[in-house]
Amino acid sequence: MHQSDQDIRNRLLIARLPAMPQILIKLIAHLQADDAGMPELAALIAKDAGMTSKILGVANSSAYHRQGKVVSLEQSLVSLGTDMIKTLVISESVFQTFNSFPHSGSTDLRAFWKSSLSAAVMARALAKAMGYPHAEEAYLAGLLHNVGRLALLATAPKEYAFNFTARDDAALCAVEQRTLQITHAEAGAWLIERWHLDSFLADSVLYHHEPLARLEASHPLIRIVRLAHLLCCHADDAESITQAASLCALDVEVLQDLAGSVARQVAQAAQHLGIDLAGADDIATPPAYAPPSVDPVQRRLSDEVRNMVLVSEVGQTFSRQQGESSLLEAITRSARILFDFDTAVILLQNPTGHALVGVAAGEHQQRLAGFSIPLAKGGLLAASALECQLAFLKRDMPALGIVEEQLFRILGTDSLVCVPLVAGQRSLGVLIGGVAAWQIPACQNREGFLRAYANQAATALETAISARGLARRQLDHVAEEYRAASRRVVHEVNNPLSIIKNYLSVLDHKLEKQEPVTGEMSILNEEIDRVGQLIGGLADLQPVAASGVTDCARVVDDVLRLFRATDFLPPKIEVVTRMQDAPCEVEADADMLKQILLNLLKNAVEALPDGGRIEVANRGHVNRDRRLYLELCVSDNGAGLAPEVLANLFSPVRSSKEGAHHGLGLSIVHDLVTRLHGVIGCRSSKSGTSFEILLPIPLPASAAAALPAPGNTALSS
Repeated sequence: MHQSDQDIRNRLLIARLPAMPQILIKLIAHLQADDAGMPELAALIAKDAGMTSKILGVANSSAYHRQGKVVSLEQSLVSLGTDMIKTLVISESVFQTFNSFPHSGSTDLRAFWKSSLSAAVMARALAKAMGYPHAEEAYLAGLLHNVGRLALLATAPKEYAFNFTARDDAALCAVEQRTLQITHAEAGAWLIERWHLDSFLADSVLYHHEPLARLEASHPLIRIVRLAHLLCCHADDAESITQAASLCALDVEVLQDLAGSVARQVAQAAQHLGIDLAGADDIATPPAYAPPSVDPVQRRLSDEVRNMVLVSEVGQTFSRQQGESSLLEAITRSARILFDFDTAVILLQNPTGHALVGVAAGEHQQRLAGFSIPLAKGGLLAASALECQLAFLKRDMPALGIVEEQLFRILGTDSLVCVPLVAGQRSLGVLIGGVAAWQIPACQNREGFLRAYANQAATALETAISARGLARRQLDHVAEEYRAASRRVVHEVNNPLSIIKNYLSVLDHKLEKQEPVTGEMSILNEEIDRVGQLIGGLADLQPVAASGVTDCARVVDDVLRLFRATDFLPPKIEVVTRMQDAPCEVEADADMLKQILLNLLKNAVEALPDGGRIEVANRGHVNRDRRLYLELCVSDNGAGLAPEVLANLFSPVRSSKEGAHHGLGLSIVHDLVTRLHGVIGCRSSKSGTSFEILLPIPLPASAAAALPAPGNTALSS
């Protein structure tokens, strides 16, 4: 042989290796960055005639219900949307490229598929864990990281047949360098550069066997692929994995979780699709130079691996849908495209689980609005949902019930494909596709793909249904908050209304004697204004921030004057005030402080049915958590509170008092004190009950900026 024939590099140059579509990475970058409009995307895709034909074909399929044919590529992209574009590009580009390598049809590639697919899923998981913004690029890098082994097998089948099945490590690279003067990492990087993929993909392939010490300052994609390769191909090398994890700023515990998740994803997808990857690493590959033959098992394997990627991409498409209706539309539309259904509908179990009902999605939503199939009465459709088994129905089957005949008339097809939607162990309903009778065998051959697709759809539906339940609970919570706010307002409005009523009596008495009523009129105006403020609070459930500086001694005097001038304070109850001579200013709204004192004094009066003594005292300043407060205390010498009452003192519980809103007063007091950035506590014994309120005092701006935020905890003892 001539020296040029011996040189593997020259043979790589002249080999008819497949070409990767040049639009792939550019398109993914545009879609991920979302910085290119449809004209730019159309210009990119137009460079690939095969991909252009594919997208035009899908856009004009029956799934998109077009009145006329879509001719423009840009119009097709708008109708498909970025999710479907990415699904088509990745699935049609990568696997068509892999399947085009010489000898790929005569060599058992299950071990290669398993390694590449595992590295791809792991790389995407690592990218997300690291916050790398281009997760799909990482997926593709993992998928291609060993493409050099296919290139060497295609170029030198005799020399490389044995090494193709060898363990992928540094020793293999040494053997390749010695026998072929090139490693599979170098061949893969060369091939990717030949494909003109403008990214760090070639570098991530070239350095996936590089010593870790050299990768410390490398691009994140290089470190991601290196770590993904170690986790998928060298899980026993704990030291290298720990070092690589450190380069990616990830904890080993995170890697353990990711490794288990990736293994489950690959194994579960293979099981659903009927792919036997068990023992794939131990497969003995026949000589690559054997007479070429078409292995039907190998062909099916490549088809099913392609389906695995489609299912993964479709699952991501479902997860990005906003709302249940949008998700249902995406499920039916994708099913029509992927399985060539003439039409598709979804029947879901009703909330009681007793029937399948039509949903508002698809072209037949109006006719299906009242459609219902009782599960208890049997039938082929009900059995498919209950037993979680696929069913293939034809119009001329003798066992058809009325509901099945109705569906045939509604969908207008000869046959139905019924695919159960199962999430975990729970059956959510069925996806029904309408097809021609001659399509049934093809659908039966794709049963694994149908199941995997339905599992992805059911998982997304279960999440959407849970989100709908959460939204309903949140709405109920808001409604309950409004009802509670209404009860609080009614409770608080009773205080000024009672004052107004009593003062009207006083006013009438004074007018009869022709005495001056200026003070009483002023109080009436204040209380009427307060009623308006309380009622106005119903329009906004957000708490109003406390503002201003208030003299608490003046507020105490105003409240006691109201009590003494009306029937609120019985003659047999003595009220004593002990206010300090020092300033009594606090950071609080005067009306809110008045509301607090009114509630506490009313409670104290009710605690002394046989008379007694109430004291309102200013106990001076208190330092709490490096913040100064003024302590205001309202106490009585009643019988005290029972322990169970004291334990739930500030909760809005129903009390034994008469009336519709008793039991809310102390809850309102607690809320008001909290809004004033204060603290309230309670002490109670057989000798009486004392409520202690800490209210922040005004400070200079410089001092206030240096203090921590005040606590909002109510303490009771």
